[in-house]
Amino acid sequence: MALDYEKKLAATATPIPGFLVFDLTVHGDNRGWFKENWQRAKMTALGLPDFGPVQNNISFNDEVGVTRGIHAEPWDKFISVATGRVFGAWVDLREGPSFGTVFTCEIDPGVAVYVPRGVGNAYQTLEPNTAYSYLVNAHWSPEAKYTFLNLADETVAINWPIPLSEAILSDKDKGHPRLDAVTPFPPAAPRVLVTGAHGQLGRALMTQLPEAGFVPVGVDLDELNIADRASVEAYDWSGVDIIVNAAAWTNVDGAETPEGRPQAWAANATGPSNLARVATKHGLTLVHISSEYTFDGTHAPHTEDEPPSPLGVYGQSKAGGDAAVESTPRHFLVRTSWVVGAGKNFVATMADLAARGIAPKVVDDQIGRLTFTTDLAAGIIHLLSSDAPWGTYNLSNEGTPLSWAEVAKQVFTLTGHDPDAVTPISTEEYFAGKSVAARPADSTLDLSKIEGTGFQPPSMDRRLMEYVAQFSALHLGHSGS
Repeated sequence: MALDYEKKLAATATPIPGFLVFDLTVHGDNRGWFKENWQRAKMTALGLPDFGPVQNNISFNDEVGVTRGIHAEPWDKFISVATGRVFGAWVDLREGPSFGTVFTCEIDPGVAVYVPRGVGNAYQTLEPNTAYSYLVNAHWSPEAKYTFLNLADETVAINWPIPLSEAILSDKDKGHPRLDAVTPFPPAAPRVLVTGAHGQLGRALMTQLPEAGFVPVGVDLDELNIADRASVEAYDWSGVDIIVNAAAWTNVDGAETPEGRPQAWAANATGPSNLARVATKHGLTLVHISSEYTFDGTHAPHTEDEPPSPLGVYGQSKAGGDAAVESTPRHFLVRTSWVVGAGKNFVATMADLAARGIAPKVVDDQIGRLTFTTDLAAGIIHLLSSDAPWGTYNLSNEGTPLSWAEVAKQVFTLTGHDPDAVTPISTEEYFAGKSVAARPADSTLDLSKIEGTGFQPPSMDRRLMEYVAQFSALHLGHSGS
């Protein structure tokens, strides 16, 4: 069969969701032919998932009529033929509405197919000395669980070019079940490693990830020291698809001290660099949480492409970690501000002061938006679940930017206390006589990019009201016990 040397590289969708057929460009003359069998940049531009192959396998068949399948495997495959020609048949054995959908086509050196995990794969050789090649994105393991379908199943009714009665089959393939006896291939739940799992954001993620269909594994410093390269490289990454790095050194003033400076850099820069390295090596997605402290606060609202201009060591260390994370291809760098969640935070502190009758002085010349961890976690999950492009995204709650003093007054009002008990004061006055880090004057983040992906951050005012109500109820409950 003559090869078509005029074809251009192209991708075609099929009735099986996610299954793609590629026309490959083959260059040839009287000496033979040459082709780019796998070209990541060109093929991903045509719609091929960047599936990160880690193993290349070749099946060689001497005779015409060798028939193998139908096997659904727990990895994605990119299949081509090095020499010869095969008839390929694929049946969707994944759980869902497309279960049982069939697609067939011939594969010669000018055609390749992308087969998502859970889609049953079978082929029949049409020429002698056929070499069938495939890339997979997981290492073969004897513990891997397959789903099988009988080649002769009457429901899918594959029209084999060579009748199965005349074909060469293994006894094992002859014994596979019919479609009505097949247990569908379960959806693959992405496995997410959350660093800093006991922190404010980490706890929100560990709660929400299972609800969104992810399998979370939480670690903290005592289980995985991300700043220790040897510890990171020794970790078993085979059970991880996504890393969400919620670990950080957040003591802004402590980072300015001789003791705190190396700790801030270790957690905020070295740690993300180590995670970026393993993410690149293993083809993992890395989500990293950044801060508005990477900016000096003079050009708000801050956009994702604003150059870093940190005022202090904390911001400098976060900017260093950001640069490392941007080096790994599959990354989401999520920049946030004024985080509020379970545990110690500004809102909880103000509510506690109000309850104890303490009238605080609060700075009124730093403005920004609060970010509640429930929404920060939801935004991260949205990025992971959607087709959002890799890159940097700002994420806070929506609403009119407020000063810290205005937030404090709202908390006092919501807890039933006099907001005038809060005395606004300048940053300079508040820190007079103290050695502290400089703060950005305006922390407001531009949210248009993440909103463009379909995620709408909830109102800061509404979330503050809900949070204070929960805090007050908890406080009253403890008081009465």
